[in-house]
Amino acid sequence: MTRQPNRTRMFHRDLRKSYPEAQEGQGAYILDTTGKQYLDASGGAAVSCLGHGHPKILEAVKAQLDRMAFAHTAFFTNSPAETLAETLSRKAPGGDWRVYFLSGGSEANETALKLARQIQRERGQDTRDHFLSRRFSYHGNTLGALSVSGSVGRRAAFEPILLPKVRHVEPCFAYRHQGEDETAKAYGERAAASLQTEVGALGDERAIAFIAETVVGATLGAVPPVPGYFKEIRRICDEHGMLMILDEVMSGMGRTGTLFACEQDGVVPDMISLAKGLGAGYQPIGAVLVREELADEIEHGSGSFLSGHTYIGHATACAGALAVQQVFEEDGLVARVADMGEKLQQALEARFADHPHIGDIRGRGLFRGVELVAAREHKTPFPATAGLAGRIKTHAMENGLICYPSQGTADGVNGDHVLIAPPFIITDDQVGELTDKLARSVDAAITEVEPVRS
Repeated sequence: MTRQPNRTRMFHRDLRKSYPEAQEGQGAYILDTTGKQYLDASGGAAVSCLGHGHPKILEAVKAQLDRMAFAHTAFFTNSPAETLAETLSRKAPGGDWRVYFLSGGSEANETALKLARQIQRERGQDTRDHFLSRRFSYHGNTLGALSVSGSVGRRAAFEPILLPKVRHVEPCFAYRHQGEDETAKAYGERAAASLQTEVGALGDERAIAFIAETVVGATLGAVPPVPGYFKEIRRICDEHGMLMILDEVMSGMGRTGTLFACEQDGVVPDMISLAKGLGAGYQPIGAVLVREELADEIEHGSGSFLSGHTYIGHATACAGALAVQQVFEEDGLVARVADMGEKLQQALEARFADHPHIGDIRGRGLFRGVELVAAREHKTPFPATAGLAGRIKTHAMENGLICYPSQGTADGVNGDHVLIAPPFIITDDQVGELTDKLARSVDAAITEVEPVRS
C-alpha cells in the first residue's frame, strides 16, 4: 500500500511525495504493506543498530510498560534510568560521568550547548558567549543545534533566526582538503589550527565550547578525523578554557567499532552527546554525558541545571536502551562491528574499485560513506542541479534497499555521497546483497544524470 499525499492527514517530510507504508520489521529488513522487502542498509538514519523486532528489546520494553511507563523526573527518579546512567558512565572513557537523558539527538546537542554555557557561568566566566563548530557539520534541527551546524542546505531557510554568536572553522576532511604532498599529521595540525585562529580572533574569554562530530555523518558521509587531530583540538580547548563537546549521535554506541567513537582517537571530551544507536530505534532516547567534575561545579554552585523537558529520563525509553547495552555485551556486537566493518569496506572497494564515478570509500566500523564524483581524477563533484543523491535513493528503494544519500558533500551545495550504516547483526550474505543493490542503484542514477549534465 502506498499512501497518496491528498489522502493523508499526515504532515510528511515531502508533501508532494507518496510513501510506502512500513508494516513489519524482521532483522535487517523492513516489509511494506504490499509484502515488498527492503534491506535496511542505513538503519534508517544510523538508528536501527540491532535491526528490527529484536525479542530481548521488545521484552524489556513490554515489561517496563507493565510496571510503569513514565513518571515525571521533577518528582521521581526510576531504576532503568539510574542503571543505564551507571552503565554508560562505567563504559565511557576517562573516569566518571553524569548522564542526562532526552528524547533524541537534537535535544541532546541543544542541552549540551546550554549546559556548557551554564558551566562557564558557574566558573564566573560570564563573558563567554560564543560557540565554535565546523563547516559541513550537522548537530540537529532545533534552532540552537542548527545554529552550530555547518550544513549549508539545512541552514539556508532559517539563517535569519539562527543564533548569531557561532563561528565555524575548517572541517577535517582529508579526501577533499589534505594536500597531495601533505602528511596526515601535518594536515590534522593545519585543520585544527583554524580553531586556534578563530578563537584568537574572537578574543580572550569569549568561547564557551567547541562542538564536533567525532566521525562526520549525514553531511559528508562517514568522514573520520586524521590521527592526532582531536588531540590537538583538545589541547587548544584546554589552552583557551573552552569546553570540548563531541557529537556521537550517529557515530557512537558501537557504530564505529568501539562503544564510543572517540576511544579510537585517544581523547576524553568534556561532554558526549548520544542518540540513535543508544535506543536502536525501539524507543525515542538521547543523552548527554558530562564529566563528573563539571557536574560537580553546578552541584556545588547554583545546584541545578536551568533546563528541562517533559520526557527526560523516560522510564520505558531507558529500559529499552538498557536492554540494548545488555545485548551488545551478551552477543559481543561491538567487536563484531569492527570485523564486519572491514568486510563491508572490502566488499565496497571490490565492487567500486574501478568505477569512474566513485571517488572515495571511507569510514569506521559499520559506518561507511561512498562519495560520487563526475570526474574521478580531479574529484569534480556532480552539480546540485543533477539531483544525483535523490535519484540514487529512488532507485535504491525500487531495488529493495534503504540507504542514506545526501547532497552538498563537496562544497555545501554540489557533490553527493551515500551513507551506509547497516545493523550490527548484518551477515556476510547481506553484505553482498547490499553492495549489489547499491551498485545497481548508483549506476541507474548516473545513467539518468549523464544526459542532464550534457
